Amino acid sequence: MRVAGAILPLLAAALLAGCSPRAYLAHRVADSVSAGGEIFGTDDDPELIRDAVPFALKAEEVLLSGNPDHRGLLLSLCKGFAQYASAFVWQEAVEEKDRGAAEAGKERARRLFLRSKEYGLRGLAAARPGFRERFAADPAAAVSMARKEDVPFLFWTGASWSLAVASSPNDPMLLADLPRSEALVRRALELEEGYDAGAIHEYYIAFEGGRPEAMGGSVERAKRHYERAMELAAGRRISPMVTFAETVSVRTQNRAEFLGLLDRALRFDARGEAPEFRLANLLAQRKARWLTGRVDEFFLE
Repeated sequence: MRVAGAILPLLAAALLAGCSPRAYLAHRVADSVSAGGEIFGTDDDPELIRDAVPFALKAEEVLLSGNPDHRGLLLSLCKGFAQYASAFVWQEAVEEKDRGAAEAGKERARRLFLRSKEYGLRGLAAARPGFRERFAADPAAAVSMARKEDVPFLFWTGASWSLAVASSPNDPMLLADLPRSEALVRRALELEEGYDAGAIHEYYIAFEGGRPEAMGGSVERAKRHYERAMELAAGRRISPMVTFAETVSVRTQNRAEFLGLLDRALRFDARGEAPEFRLANLLAQRKARWLTGRVDEFFLE
């Protein structure tokens, strides 16, 4: 009886909406699944999440096949593939000592970044008809179509695309896409600079600090983005410190700063503080430990 009592209102709503119950229920399931991914972020077991995420992503892809323009699923897949590829596939490949296995892992990460990018572009196009065609011809004009509700798509699509470029240094065609990917994130910054407690500013720490000045990078701009990212994080996210250490501190060969930032990140109570960023902070600490162990490889003195 309880099951019937729960399902009958859904069936009635489906009939009133003029669509099949199956299609309506599938859409409701897609809504629930795409909205539930945030629970991963509060978990305190990175290994458990690493093993669970591929299954969750494939389940979402199956649901998407029946709801190809479902924005919730498209965003969840865009974010999910970007985060999984970055936090697990790419990082494990970088740490891999066997050269062949490392290269295979990096190539896999690149493919996953590109898959993430495609889902993001589909999500933008689903709400902004003509976006993809216009973006191919004039990125600046296309991103002006986006509104505040598109910020998650703009950020994650641009971030995953940039990561694909960064993971493919020998691919000139993909390298040429960097201005396009950055245009998406730039629009997100214009619309909502505080998104995800400073995530956009953290992107620019790496974007500005990781490129030489000859390629348009700027240590000073990276520092300003770091300061703003930390301000917006308000003590809840430690990854800006790790990102700054890995990019700017290494680039400027400031060993003391590098070790100081990583030590601050490692002293943070990642399991007890900021539960909404628990997993991200634990992963940032894992990377901080790895970077600390390689300090002599990064600095000449």
